[in-house]
Amino acid sequence: MATLELSLDETSAQPVRRGRRVGTLFWLAIGWMTLVFAVAILADVLPLPSPTDMDMLERRAPFSAEHWLGTDGLGRDELSRLIYGARISLIVGLCAPVIGLVFGGALGMLAGYFRGRFESFVVGSMDVLLAFPPLILALAVTAYLGQSIFNLTCILGVLGIPAFMRVARAATLSLARREFVIAAQALGATHSRILLRELLPNVLLPLLAFFLLAVAVTIVVEGALSFLGLGVPPPISSWGSMIGEGRESLDVAPRLAFIPAIAMFLTVLSFNLIGDTARALTDPKQGAL
Repeated sequence: MATLELSLDETSAQPVRRGRRVGTLFWLAIGWMTLVFAVAILADVLPLPSPTDMDMLERRAPFSAEHWLGTDGLGRDELSRLIYGARISLIVGLCAPVIGLVFGGALGMLAGYFRGRFESFVVGSMDVLLAFPPLILALAVTAYLGQSIFNLTCILGVLGIPAFMRVARAATLSLARREFVIAAQALGATHSRILLRELLPNVLLPLLAFFLLAVAVTIVVEGALSFLGLGVPPPISSWGSMIGEGRESLDVAPRLAFIPAIAMFLTVLSFNLIGDTARALTDPKQGAL
C-alpha cells in the first residue's frame, strides 16, 4: 500500500514538475509582448499625437500630461514615436524571419532527405553566404538598394536562410531513417507525401521555436542599422533611429536614448524567453530528462 501511495504521489507530482518549466518570467514575457503587439496594432486609433509633428518650442520637454514621455530634440511626442517605432520593429522582426523560415526550412528538408550532391550544393551555398559578415553585407546592400522597409526586410530575411536551413536539415537527418518514414516508403508513398505528411509536422516544431529566437536577433539588427542611419527612412520612427537621435542629447536629456533602448531590450528579452521555453518544451531530449 505504501508503495502504491508513493507511486501515485510521484505520478501526480510529475505534471507539477513539468509545469514549472513555464515560470513567472515566461508569463511576464507574454504580458509584455501582448502589450507591445496591442499598442503597435492599435496605434492609429489610440489618442496619440502624430509622431512626425514638430514643435520647436517644445524641444526636449519633460514628462507632462500632454506628453507622457516628453518630446525629442525636434519637439515630437516621444510616446507616439515609441509606439509607432514598435510597429516598424515588429514588422521587420517578424516578416524577415518568415523568409528564412520558408526558404531555409524548405532547403534544409530537401537537403536532409535527398542527401547526395544536392545536399552538398545547398550546404556549400549556405557556407558561402555565411562567409560574409552579416552586418557588413546588410550595410552594403542597404546602401546600394536604398532605404525602405521592404528592402530591409528582404535583406535580413535572406541573411536568416542559412540558420533555418541548418536547423531544418539537422531535424530531417534525425527523422529520415525513422520507422514511420521507412514504413511510408515501403507502402509506396511519394517523396512529396513523405516530406509534407511525415517529416514537415515534426520538423516544424523546432523551426518555430528557432523562429522566435530569430525574431529577437532581427529586431536587434534592424535597430543597429537604423542607429547607423541605414534602416527605415525618416521621418518614420524606429527604436534604433530613436536611440541614434537621442545620442545627441545624452548630456541634456538621456531619456531620449534610454527609453527606446529599454523598450528594445525588454522586447528582445521577451522573445528570447518565449523562444527558449518553446524550444525546451518541443525538444524530446529535454522532455525526457
